[in-house]
Amino acid sequence: MDYKQTAKEIVAALGGKDNISLLNHCSTRLRITLKNDNKADSAALEKIDGVLGVRKNVQYQIIIGNDVVEVYQEVNNIVGNISNEDTQDGPAQKRSIGSTVLDFIIAVFQPLVPAIAGGGVLKSILLLLAAIGVMDDGSTTYQILDNVGTAPLYFLPILVAVTSANKLKVNPLVAISAVGALLLPGMSELIADGANFLSFNIQEIDYSSQVFPAILTVLFYAQMEKGFNKITPKSIRVFFVPMMSLLLTVPISLLILGPLGYNFGTLFSSAIIWLYGHFGWVATGILAGILPFMVVTGMHKAMIPYAISSMGELGKESLYMPASLAHNLAESGACFAVALRTKDKKLKPTAISAGISALFGITEPALYGVTVLHKKVLYSVILASIIGGSFSGIMILEAFAIVGPGLASITMFIDPQNAMNIVWAFATLGISFVAAFIFAIILYKDETTTEEENNEVINETKDVILESPVKGRVLPLTEVKDDVFSSGLVGDGIAVEPTEGKLTAPVAGEVTMIFETNHALGLKTDNGAELLLHIGVDTVKMDGVGFQAFVKQGDRVEQGQQLITFDIDKIKNEGFESTVICVVTNNNFEVKPSIDQGNVSFEDPLLTVSQLA
Repeated sequence: MDYKQTAKEIVAALGGKDNISLLNHCSTRLRITLKNDNKADSAALEKIDGVLGVRKNVQYQIIIGNDVVEVYQEVNNIVGNISNEDTQDGPAQKRSIGSTVLDFIIAVFQPLVPAIAGGGVLKSILLLLAAIGVMDDGSTTYQILDNVGTAPLYFLPILVAVTSANKLKVNPLVAISAVGALLLPGMSELIADGANFLSFNIQEIDYSSQVFPAILTVLFYAQMEKGFNKITPKSIRVFFVPMMSLLLTVPISLLILGPLGYNFGTLFSSAIIWLYGHFGWVATGILAGILPFMVVTGMHKAMIPYAISSMGELGKESLYMPASLAHNLAESGACFAVALRTKDKKLKPTAISAGISALFGITEPALYGVTVLHKKVLYSVILASIIGGSFSGIMILEAFAIVGPGLASITMFIDPQNAMNIVWAFATLGISFVAAFIFAIILYKDETTTEEENNEVINETKDVILESPVKGRVLPLTEVKDDVFSSGLVGDGIAVEPTEGKLTAPVAGEVTMIFETNHALGLKTDNGAELLLHIGVDTVKMDGVGFQAFVKQGDRVEQGQQLITFDIDKIKNEGFESTVICVVTNNNFEVKPSIDQGNVSFEDPLLTVSQLA
């Protein structure tokens, strides 16, 4: 891969370097926040050499894989230092409260992971060395190295102060000073002795390893800094703004924000512990089973605050990391099975590489290169993840570091108080890997081979013309306001902005599935093409209100037959797009639009679907 060229094309597809307001990366993805999302071209991003996939939630997540660090460095060279002024310029974009909160969580917690993971794995390796007699845990050498591993968690409030200040675009050094005041040994002694401020009692709290008090402190400090900057003469701003901001922030944090954040963190951890205590292995199994979808959408990052909080409060975590171990190894086992089964010369090396990455805790190459492209592989991963996750829950597996669980980081499960914990970790690893391997070996077949062996093609005609399933205005797929469809990840096809709330069969075939909410259904044509007809964007959230189906799974339908009716006005009144999307989901077919723009009715040709040789 030419890293410079890849980086250059990525920046161009994102609307240029002046459109980028925040740039960072995780183990496989570039994570980029834009000033104006409308300037970005997701379709162009997907086509860049070295880009495995693109996701857009709050940030643009550009999946690179194992070369992410090199590509990040080249992008950073192009973008340069992003100053506070740069990030504040540019048009503001309206975002929902949920999107804003998620954006803040990702920006604050994502950069913490390398430090916490490095420290945690170091401590777990030390435990292993002590357990096998290589090191004496009473020696000063051991204790010094143990303190090195402890430092990231102990100073977690300082790390959070940095990431929070960067996200809020305020002075990070003054923010560190405000949070650091809570950690001062002298301050801790005063609080322990029952100190008060202006006759108000200060709650005795140990702020080391605490996350939420630091976040609330920096949020309050940010308002102070911005407020004083507006009213302070420039000649004294350099000292007056920090002085007044600290003067107000630290006492308010000691009296109100610190206890509030501490109690929230305690409640947050208690809620997870209650969930685990009442549902136990079921909760771990379910979480492991849905992790493929969470990772694909980036929603697994919402678990990081809990995991970090649990590690800071309890020194261990018993839900997310065990579930992730099961999922990661399931991805690996399934990929190796696909590599063994497939005759596809492109898929085989992809599956081997992705399997190795997943074995070591990095699943994005497996998910985007293999799993989500082949539904039977996805089923294998889900089933194996549930089995492995449930087993880890039954054995009460506990993690002692926050890092992607895999073979290289398995020492994160060493517990000096419970020698069997690491045994159960290896058992979870083995069960998940083997189960996924077996499931995928049984279920997976190359699509073209399956059709030839089972003679599933009912009609030998390779070309099928699809009529428009709705009346309305034709749109290219790239204009659909849903990144999953517009990027072509689900498949090639076209969209129609409907003028009448009736969906008909664009071609004869079999109804292979229909959502409970009746907003989407699958249809398999006589030449083997698998269609997805999807009404609206995010209309699954309407829970079926305004939709009525006239067919069920397994029905044979004829071209033009009514499938579903839907209320266009209700969809729009609920704040959703009513666009009807028609895509071919299997990749051994070529899809050509019969019309690029204009109005269509039910009998007008819309797509030509041709089976590839």
